[in-house]
Amino acid sequence: MQKSSFSIYSLMVQFFQKLEPVQKIKSGSVLFQEKDPVNNVYLLLKGSISLGRVHLRGKDFILKILNDRELIVEYQLFKTNPHYQFYAKAMTDCELIIIKREQFEDFILTDPEAMNSLVSWLSTGYLKAQMKCQDLIMNGKKGGLYSILIRLCNSYGVMTENGILIDLPLTHQELANLTYGTREVIQRALKELREKDVILYENQTFTVKNIHYLKEEVDCQNCSFEICGLN
Repeated sequence: MQKSSFSIYSLMVQFFQKLEPVQKIKSGSVLFQEKDPVNNVYLLLKGSISLGRVHLRGKDFILKILNDRELIVEYQLFKTNPHYQFYAKAMTDCELIIIKREQFEDFILTDPEAMNSLVSWLSTGYLKAQMKCQDLIMNGKKGGLYSILIRLCNSYGVMTENGILIDLPLTHQELANLTYGTREVIQRALKELREKDVILYENQTFTVKNIHYLKEEVDCQNCSFEICGLN
């Protein structure tokens, strides 16, 4: 089978931007809630979207953060009357193309290149999820935080004279939600990293000054950016 040279995202943008308008949503807007019936899939053109779940006790867990050029499909494909597995919430102002679920599934089923690209995208997503689970299980809350910081550098990092600037404003609570830890635990771990001059935190923005320290602490395998990200 010949490998497709186009990502599923690129193929869908080429096809659906001629059919659907670009829509803008404000930061804090909710695209869908966990267990809502699936009506749409989304092409994220610009901005950041968090996907997660809320525990029965009210604890929020952010599963991943998507930035621009992402496809949002959070349900069991081709299932009758599917429901979303997670919530989706805009972390910044966003631009999207919203596509009806039926249109998306028809496109995949009738375009062999799109089907091949979707399978490749899903397999990469599976590996990402497995690696994140490994990091959180093997390294504990502190190591999980270090892993998340490394992934943030890969997804949002901008090189500066001080180190790698994570170009996404994050609160301590949002970092805690990414590790399923408490804000108090995360604050203590971040304080320790600041005291060791590993990170800098100003105006809700992190700069990682010594990423090698973080990688050594979690026995980083130096996976490709495609695998080691928050998306």
